[in-house]
Amino acid sequence: MKKIIITIDGYSSCGKSTLAKALAAELNYVFVDSGAMYRAITLYFLRNHIDWNNKSQVVKALENITLEFGYCDDNATSEIYLNDENVEWLIRDMVVAENVSEVAAVKEVREFAVRQQRKMGDTKGIVMDGRDIGTTVFPDAELKIFLTADPAVRVERRFREMLTKNPHITIDEVKTNLEVRDYIDSHREFSPLKKADDAIVLDNSNLSMKDQLKIALKLVKERLETSKV
Repeated sequence: MKKIIITIDGYSSCGKSTLAKALAAELNYVFVDSGAMYRAITLYFLRNHIDWNNKSQVVKALENITLEFGYCDDNATSEIYLNDENVEWLIRDMVVAENVSEVAAVKEVREFAVRQQRKMGDTKGIVMDGRDIGTTVFPDAELKIFLTADPAVRVERRFREMLTKNPHITIDEVKTNLEVRDYIDSHREFSPLKKADDAIVLDNSNLSMKDQLKIALKLVKERLETSKV
């Protein structure tokens, strides 16, 4: 059975990973959370006091980083490993969230991550979410989805997510964090967040997970029928 590459791009807290995981599970495809890769790199930089504005420090640090995804039976999904350590939950910490957009904007970091991401797509049958997957990583992907949602909805989603890990966080802190990340992601010099010309916009502000998955599966079916893969 032929397989395709599916990319899902969009701003923070649009539910990209949630949709990508569900879609990969339905199709028996590999799910890759590109954002987790940048978060893991950020975690390494923070732990080792790397100045990401110092090119030589960044290049040297990247030489000591290995990133892999391992399947977790408990969650029935892939989790990120940094130098053989499962850091899936550590990378969700607020201090990582506050710095990941700056780290991800560094040219050398993006080049490092993109090389690994492209290798993961060699055999197709992959669903990858991020911010530049359809524009930079897989510009020839058979299906590109640009996921979006109302800013207020995104803030509420992220607030509920963070509250379980940090009961003292405020919704204003979350709102500010998202606004800063949105600005950095869309204004960075290298691979800024933008919709690919051939991407299909999916606004899930008022959609249930079941409804948006149904729409995405329909798009996949259409692409498989017309794809020359």
